[in-house]
Amino acid sequence: MTDPDFRSGFVCFVGRPNTGKSTLTNALVGSKIAITSSRPQTTRHTIRGIVHREHAQIILVDTPGLHRPRTLLGQRLNDLVRDTYSEVDAVCVCIPADEKIGPGDRWIVEQVRQVAPRTKLIGIVTKIDKVSKERLAPQLLAVSELLGPDVDVVPVSATSGEQLEVLVDVLASHMEPGPAFYPDGELTDEPEETLMAELIREAALEGLGDELPHSLAVVIEEISEREGRTEKQGELLDVHALLYVERPSQKGIVIGKGGARLREVGTAARSQIEKLLGVKIYLDLHVKVAKDWQRDPKQLGRLGF
Repeated sequence: MTDPDFRSGFVCFVGRPNTGKSTLTNALVGSKIAITSSRPQTTRHTIRGIVHREHAQIILVDTPGLHRPRTLLGQRLNDLVRDTYSEVDAVCVCIPADEKIGPGDRWIVEQVRQVAPRTKLIGIVTKIDKVSKERLAPQLLAVSELLGPDVDVVPVSATSGEQLEVLVDVLASHMEPGPAFYPDGELTDEPEETLMAELIREAALEGLGDELPHSLAVVIEEISEREGRTEKQGELLDVHALLYVERPSQKGIVIGKGGARLREVGTAARSQIEKLLGVKIYLDLHVKVAKDWQRDPKQLGRLGF
């Protein structure tokens, strides 16, 4: 028997870069599935995080941010976003508590209203742990004015967990009654390879110069179980991944002096992937140049865009 009060549906977080969308996704799901680099356009894939509660199941669709595209990749990412907006039950506009509303926020709200006029809007004021109650009140008011009087505005902190359950209840209230889409305990419907590639990409972006983020793609070449391991040693997976950049000079940046940078990336990514999979892995990384891949339809297709 399905519970007649149970609700389920799809929600999408939008906002300028660094407004806390991925951190919020991870906090609600309770596991790291969305990449949280501090660089714009770091999310490349529509990763769905699944929030399980007694009374609801909320599927979070994490899209690349809407931006003014400069390349074919940018255009494809924007098209993906627009399709998503019109298919979800609610679009949540994320605005940090510690930053004034700017033209970027207004542009995003305008775009969402244009491409998905019938989709429910919800305002989320993120990072409330960074401001005092006195500073929070005017920001809530400003967001309410930006989105209109009929739109719910919820203040939250993904880091401290404050108001997260209130947000879940508000989101659930905008869903239709209906059964869960995914089995209990499932956190995302993305293939493990996609998540691994995203975690490697995140690790590579963490310490790199500004010229790289858009020029970096990661492809998992092969995953195999290491043979001949004893029960005491436990399972070990060999993961071979390729990092693609657009120019030879970028290859040098990613590898670093004597390969030091790439080793750091491997160490950081390995520990995240082991957490994700719950097994030990050996991570083998190689960097290749795919000239101007962001502008070449054939190469974009090959790299999964």
